[in-house]
Amino acid sequence: MELTRRSLLVYGLLLAVWGLVVLWQVEEHLRVRESAKTDLRNRSKDIANTLSAFIRGLRFRGTGAITQDRLEHVINELVNGRTNELVKSSELISIVLLNAAGEPVASAGKPIDPIEIVQEGERWGRESVTLVNPVDLGATLASEGVTNPTVILPAPPPRDPSNTNRDDGRAFQRREPRADGSIASNAVGNVIANHTNVVATNAAVQPGREDRRRDGGSRLRRPPWLRSMEEKDYQALLEKRALHGLALVMSTESLQAAWTRDLWLRSIIVILATISVLGSGLAWRNLAKSSDLQLRLVRASEMNTHLKEMNLAAAGLAHETRNPLNIIRGLAQMISKQPDIAPEVRTKSREILDETDKVTAQLNEFINYSRPREVRRSVLALGSVVSEVVRALNYDLEEKKVRIEVKGDPLSIEADEQLLRQALFNLLLNAIQAVDGGGEIEVVAEKTNASEAKLEVRDNGPGVPPDRRTEIFKPYFTTQKTGTGLGLAVVQQIVLAHGWEIESVANAPKGAIFRITHLKLAA
Repeated sequence: MELTRRSLLVYGLLLAVWGLVVLWQVEEHLRVRESAKTDLRNRSKDIANTLSAFIRGLRFRGTGAITQDRLEHVINELVNGRTNELVKSSELISIVLLNAAGEPVASAGKPIDPIEIVQEGERWGRESVTLVNPVDLGATLASEGVTNPTVILPAPPPRDPSNTNRDDGRAFQRREPRADGSIASNAVGNVIANHTNVVATNAAVQPGREDRRRDGGSRLRRPPWLRSMEEKDYQALLEKRALHGLALVMSTESLQAAWTRDLWLRSIIVILATISVLGSGLAWRNLAKSSDLQLRLVRASEMNTHLKEMNLAAAGLAHETRNPLNIIRGLAQMISKQPDIAPEVRTKSREILDETDKVTAQLNEFINYSRPREVRRSVLALGSVVSEVVRALNYDLEEKKVRIEVKGDPLSIEADEQLLRQALFNLLLNAIQAVDGGGEIEVVAEKTNASEAKLEVRDNGPGVPPDRRTEIFKPYFTTQKTGTGLGLAVVQQIVLAHGWEIESVANAPKGAIFRITHLKLAA
């Protein structure tokens, strides 16, 4: 009981340690995932700040306006990752600039589902994440206390070379980028290199320089190519094209790769912890079993010593009992031989003789069974030993009219002659007692391989039930009315002392076979 409690305590501790390791790895994996998400959010903020610096650098002096073509050229360069060292290859998928109503004003990269940009925040997908307004973009505070958002105006029409009017919108003309994008790239590169200073400086820009309003501070100065537009339409255009928000779509491929690597690492740690816990549990189980076995061996050794002492005492008692029995037998025999005794006394004397002989026979078998088996091996002709035992049992064979036949090869084995005779005598006597009058017994000796042989004693008696074929070798177990139950137990002792094996099997069509195997052939 104490060992069981200790084992339960050890198994509980091992299970608790394993659970703590698993929880620790799960927590660490979640921390790594959140850290990777935070890194991606920070990069999106850096991209948004860089884009804000781009826009401030591209706005026309004296207005808060920027043309559509210039802005799209810049954000396309940003999406392609050629102008921003903050953007890893293929990490930035799309950029969408939004107005006050959350509608796209300008975009670059793959199209975004409008549902993804309805509300601010993050939309994590399987392969990408959509971040709406990671930073406040485009709205700057003017001196009047109102916001002055950047307005994205339609691109001016191509310039007519024949037009020499100074008011043709020269200040708003586009600078066409070169084929290799060097103009835009140089400008954007300068902004990238100084975007931190630009952002810091932009907060301190004096109103009236970049965000100076005209016409009472309520309207932007209308570009020349839009002066023909009616005031109502122009104001609607300004409201629709005013930049108020930003949506970025960034790839989570690098995050997924980092998560997968970390998950594999955590899984390996958990597997190793599981193997360690299972190994420790098995080691403790083996240790507990070993301790239990050692305790049982000590107890068995003590019990064996006690049984040996009891066996010696019983053998001594049996030996001492034979002497009084011999005296009783002799007296009964003397009485039975008196010529002038009554017939009744003579009959009682013979009954005393018979009962005394039975008890003496049982005592002899018990003493023989309890005697230590010391094997003195010698080379024996197995056929000769079998023939001598058969001759010793001729009287019993003739009395029951049993026919016996000895078969097999002439074999020489290594065995103790006296013990082998006793084993064969007990087996044949057991077969004679089992068969009916006119029965048959066979003794067969055969080689099983080059170094071993087997010996079988077969009879055609009633046989041994399958459930009793192992019990018949136990002491005092017998199926005969006149048996003592020690004959086959003695046979098994002799067989085991030689290192042989004995078994009882069925003999077709009826009867039993007692087979002794692993008899060592003489060289």
